[in-house]
Parts: sequence; C-alpha cells; structure tokens
Amino acid sequence: MTDVVKKIKGTAEEIRQNVLAGKKAELETPVRSLNNVFYNEKDGFFELKGQKKKRTLTASTVKTFAQTLRVMSLSKDLVETDDIATKREAYYVSKNWGEARFHEQPESDAVMDDIEAMFGVNREQLGFIADEHGGSVAGELIVIDKDPVSGKELRIDCTKFGSGSYSIPSDVELLKFETKAKFIIAIETNGMFERLNKHTYWKDANCILVSMGGVPTRACRRFIRRLSDEKNLDVFVFTDGDPYGFLNIYRTLKVGSGNAAHINEFFCVPRAKFLGITPKDIDEYKLPSHPLKEVDIKRIKDGLKNDPFIQKYKSWQNALNALMKSGRRAEQQALAKHGLNFVISNYLPEKLKNQKSWLE
Repeated sequence: MTDVVKKIKGTAEEIRQNVLAGKKAELETPVRSLNNVFYNEKDGFFELKGQKKKRTLTASTVKTFAQTLRVMSLSKDLVETDDIATKREAYYVSKNWGEARFHEQPESDAVMDDIEAMFGVNREQLGFIADEHGGSVAGELIVIDKDPVSGKELRIDCTKFGSGSYSIPSDVELLKFETKAKFIIAIETNGMFERLNKHTYWKDANCILVSMGGVPTRACRRFIRRLSDEKNLDVFVFTDGDPYGFLNIYRTLKVGSGNAAHINEFFCVPRAKFLGITPKDIDEYKLPSHPLKEVDIKRIKDGLKNDPFIQKYKSWQNALNALMKSGRRAEQQALAKHGLNFVISNYLPEKLKNQKSWLE
C-alpha cells in the first residue's frame, strides 16, 4: 500500500469513527495564498507559514465535504490500479455523483488542490495530471525514458526532431538526462521558441531550449528543476517585458506560488535568472511598446505590496516601479523591429555576456 493510499484510508477511517461517535468530523488544510507564505532566501522558494483552514461536516458544508471524500476515493482507485485521470476527466467523473457532482471544473480543481495540500503530496501522486501541454524541448540533451509496454530504455535525442521538438510528459520523475550543454533558456512564448529552434540557436550557444508556453505547467517546472540540479546548469528565463512575464511566469518558475506553497520545494527553480525584456531594454533597444492595462497596473501594485519575493529584492522593486512610471510594456517579439533574427544575432548574445543586465 502506497503512502498516499494509507493517508486517504486513515483520514476516511477517522471521519467514520467521529461520525459513529457523534463527534464533529473535520478536514484541515493549509491556507494556500501569498498571505500564508514567506520567502525562504536560503533555500530559494516560498514556504507556508502555518495558517490552516478547517472544513467541518455540517448541514451547510455537507456537499463540499462529500465532494472532498469522493475525490479522495477516486484518487485511491487511481493509485491502486496504477491509472491516471486528467483534471478534466475527474470533473466529468463527478457527474455520476448525484448531488455531490461539480457544476464547474474550477470547483473540482480547488478540491483537488486542497487534498494535495492536506496530505503534503503533489497532484501527480494522487493520480491526477494537468490537461495542459507540458512544454517543448530542443537542443543538446538526451532524455532517457522507458517504453511503457516493454519497459526497455528509450534514448531520446532532442537534436533529432527536425523542425519539431520533444514534448515534456506529465510525469518526469523517472527520466534521466545526458547533456554537454552549458545552460538552459526557458522561453515564455512558443513562437520565440520556434524561431530559436528553427535556426538551431541551441547549437551555436551550446544550450537547451525549453518552451514554457506562458505560465509553465508543473511538469515543465519539475523538468527544468531536475535538469538544472542533476546537470548543474544555470537557467535563464526569457519573457515579455510586462507584469505578467515578471510576476506570473518568472516568479512562479523561480520561487513558486502561494497557491502551491506546500510543494514549491519540488517545482521551483532557485537558480533561475531573468534574461527577458526589462524596462531598461525597452529604452535601450527602442522597442515598440503597448500601454499598460488596468490589470497590469493592479498586478504591479499587488506585487510590490504583497509578494514576499519582490519585497526581498530592490532590483525587482525598481523594475516594477520603472515599468509603472513609463506606462509601457513590450513583447519579446518586439525585437523583430531590428530584424527577424536580431534576437539571435544581437539580443541574446549581448544579454548573456552582460550579467549586470540580469535580474535575480
């Protein structure tokens, strides 16, 4: 019996005994928000402070209580049968649960996250996987996987996909790596990844390219973290010059998030450095820009006021304040103003040589 199944059975039995004894049945989970985390500078990620929330079985909470137990039961079945379900599939399975069914997927996702935090495990250990694409990889890397049917070792050369690329699987724990690359570049947009891959930038720079496709999935973050740790590789993060790229994409990759603080230790990349578009780049490279939207300004103010990572580093406070003062944001594709391959011939080489241009 796995630890996950033991925890599920133990919790279910405790609830059963309390109900039979006429006592209050409760489920306790950590509060998952930035208000309940602190930035552990030594280890390099957000950790929980300790605030808890309790869900007590009452007439008003009976539905959410039942939903939590049903998701736990589904997880137990998945783990015991060595199966998986996407988050979307889990939502549709609930349609068989009568009054306990979920009406919208965000409801089932939230319960899934609560269970994950309650047991101190990650979603994949519960048998649930994300629906999103895990990310793409190209460059000087051999990924060693196993054939799911024969169990034989598979050596996947990420330089041999022609105009394509290797797709990161939902579970990366059993993968092994071989590489002579010097570093990793994690890229926000798939379009920029495709440009760098088409022109084999990874060959010229002796690096590994990873497309995050926006905010990186857990599988993508875990892949980068394991690769960075095991092969002692620095990670340079190339995003747009906007609050979303700074606070949602880069910060999530580097130190994690408040919502997933219970597992940030495994999914963040403390060695990450920001190589993307900075407010200074917008001026120095005379990049075409767009006005900040209301949501951008709100995100900047929230980051300055509430984000423990931003509050730790003056360089990031200065960057966000400069962005807000200018009222402008710029996309990485704006570099095409100077030529489609300016990013390859000038921007990335110049940034990589000038460490002072990086942000923590």
